[in-house]
Amino acid sequence: MTFLGIDPGTETTGYGVVRAQSRGQRIECADYGCIRTSRKKTAGERLVALETELLAILKTHAPDAMAVESLFFFKNLKTAMPVSQARGVVLLVGTKCHIPIHEFTPLQVKMTITGYGNAEKIQVQRMVKELLKLKEIPKPDDAADALAIAVACSVASNNPLYAPRMQ
Repeated sequence: MTFLGIDPGTETTGYGVVRAQSRGQRIECADYGCIRTSRKKTAGERLVALETELLAILKTHAPDAMAVESLFFFKNLKTAMPVSQARGVVLLVGTKCHIPIHEFTPLQVKMTITGYGNAEKIQVQRMVKELLKLKEIPKPDDAADALAIAVACSVASNNPLYAPRMQ
């Protein structure tokens, strides 16, 4: 099965694609990166660019499921609103493409990847590197976070105890 993880943002949206084989026993990284939008564009233009790029990723990788980081809390209202808008585009595109969407809080991702809900970002990144047998920690952080979300979705798909809520 192929899982697409998304770490939404207006300026930078991270994505990570993993493939699980043998009922989740083997997992490999298929792709990761970031969708970047120009600050010179209007908010609407940036969301359209996000949609276009996300559709291209879906076409390339044809994921069986998509996992999106849910906004459980925010530190800054100024950044929460644009992230929510980007998240809305991600949910809309996935739904229109008939891809099951799973939402994970940062706590759920940390628990699934490291077994510890208060894990530091670097601990999660190191575990993702090890689990996917990568030579180095994925960069930038948005892409690494998206891979962690995709791995969490893969684990959850094989273990009902980890099952997140589905959109």
